Amino acid sequence: MSKSYTYTDAGVNRAQRVESKKALTTLNDTYRHSSFGGVMKLPYGNIFPIESDSFLDLVIEGVGTKVLIAQLANKYDTIGIDAVAMAVNDVIRSGAKPLSIADNIHAQESNPSLVESWLKGIIEGANQSECPVTGGETGDVAEIIKGVVDNAGFDMVVAAVGKVERQNIITGENIKPDDPVIGLASSGVHSNGITMVRKILFKQWGGKYNPSDIPEGLGREVALEVLEPTKIYVKPLLALASKVKIKAAVHITGDGYMKFNTLVNWSPGIGFCFDNFTPHPIFDLIQKTGAELDFTITDQEMFKTFNMGWGFGIIVDKSDVDTALNVLESSGVNPQRIGKVTNKERTVEIEYKQKHMILT
Repeated sequence: MSKSYTYTDAGVNRAQRVESKKALTTLNDTYRHSSFGGVMKLPYGNIFPIESDSFLDLVIEGVGTKVLIAQLANKYDTIGIDAVAMAVNDVIRSGAKPLSIADNIHAQESNPSLVESWLKGIIEGANQSECPVTGGETGDVAEIIKGVVDNAGFDMVVAAVGKVERQNIITGENIKPDDPVIGLASSGVHSNGITMVRKILFKQWGGKYNPSDIPEGLGREVALEVLEPTKIYVKPLLALASKVKIKAAVHITGDGYMKFNTLVNWSPGIGFCFDNFTPHPIFDLIQKTGAELDFTITDQEMFKTFNMGWGFGIIVDKSDVDTALNVLESSGVNPQRIGKVTNKERTVEIEYKQKHMILT
């Protein structure tokens, strides 16, 4: 009998992470140092004023264990796109326009050819974001960083800062039942759930495939499929924000569709129902390969861990949905209505493969 396999089994304990995040409230006392007024709390982060009606949104993000896949495949020129994407896609959730990027790379050894490849991806991500890279650091820390390939270990983190005017802040407030959720297509697994991906798909960590294998249905090497860079949503989101009022913007990353429940704290009494999914083949491969390894990865677990084809979610008033779709149509992110807001508080429902699921 196959064993149920979850993200916790893969090594990322969700319950522990929730408990650990409670410590973040101890940072609130530092808000008194904000020089130009109070810090504004938003659903997915905080922004701080730099003058009466202008705010900055500062985000720092990493690409996690996706760097291990880059090492395994000996391909380093796209991972920087992921690092930039994780930061700038978070900045725009507040409606802020990214102004500056800085990178931090801790390396086992700062080999010049590796540094050049890392920066190539960061530059491409910056170009897609139309945002300058104004600072950064590369540190040699061989006693801390060890790689799966000799002397090629590294960790990559990017910080981004953006600016938003008070009247343009995406607050997460006034979301109502029947408001539509518009999805922007992902490019693949992005940079989330990679711990599970590694342990199911790659022999290096107990999975099935060598990095150069081409599983049925993929059409290219499995490592290259996983390394497909995270989509950057800066230009489509900002273009839409100039045309309609965005009620909420959700970067669908860790915790998958459970992330939408955070919005209940700003718009009480709401829930969500999603019913439009055509996931990339990589997601089916993860479940299928898990079964071949005698693991059961449920559909519920997939939607709590992965983006399942939609990397970003936008909520607008139902009267604005047609305008929003028209604005986004030329952006290359295949915008579609993927669900709606309901009156079932803190309930995330998924309609998929003729099944009805509730994520818990």
